[in-house]
Amino acid sequence: MPIAKTLRAIGRRSVNSVWRLGFATRFLVMTLFYSGPSFRRFHLTIKEIFSSGVMSLIIILVAGMFVGMVLGLQGYETLKRYGSESALGSLVALSLVRELGPVLAALLFASRAGSAMTAEIGLMKATEQISAMEMMAVNPIARVVAPRFWAGVISMPLLAALFSAMGVFGGYVVGVVLIGVDEGSFWSQMQSTVDFQQDVMNGVIKSFVFGVAVTTIALFEGFDAPPTAEGVSGATTRTVVQSSLAILMLDFILTAFMFRGA
Repeated sequence: MPIAKTLRAIGRRSVNSVWRLGFATRFLVMTLFYSGPSFRRFHLTIKEIFSSGVMSLIIILVAGMFVGMVLGLQGYETLKRYGSESALGSLVALSLVRELGPVLAALLFASRAGSAMTAEIGLMKATEQISAMEMMAVNPIARVVAPRFWAGVISMPLLAALFSAMGVFGGYVVGVVLIGVDEGSFWSQMQSTVDFQQDVMNGVIKSFVFGVAVTTIALFEGFDAPPTAEGVSGATTRTVVQSSLAILMLDFILTAFMFRGA
């Protein structure tokens, strides 16, 4: 009996997971289909870009600065063993542009902006604002979801680029200003090593995919949240957890394809 009960529980959870995945895919398709009105009233998207992107700038810039400083310290100590201190700029830039910039910026974006999107839409559903829109023949997907979706997709690559830029600046401060690495070697090695197509564009593609994934998860969880305080809080928690796991999984898949293509 306990084995049968366990199997039933596993089967129930598996079916529920597949159902939610299908519903989330349908939700994304509907969001793309009803994106036309959000483009015609682009001021709605601009407002959400400010809410999700501009309001996340502080944490992105500060985190990028400290990550770059840590990379500068750790990289210098590692390169010093091999007499390659001049390659510090290449190490910092490649680590940020290829990997740490898109991934860490997406994790911070999911924690700050993604959770806020879920909470906003969940509260709108709990206070019956979504139902009121439907009664007034206003499509909530076009009016509420699509502007937030495109705001997240647009904001994420820009935030990742700013994260990487601040990280490079932090590595410069530690490596050149504090430790004393030659400034010309720092920048020249970076310029000769970092390739625009293989490194910069791959990072942009990663950040774009992360933006789509995080925003879709956040909006779906908010739209699907039970209209209670406990339901909204649970949806917000699921947004952060699922977004973090999705970012790391997608990072591995994209990196594998990019390196194989190279």
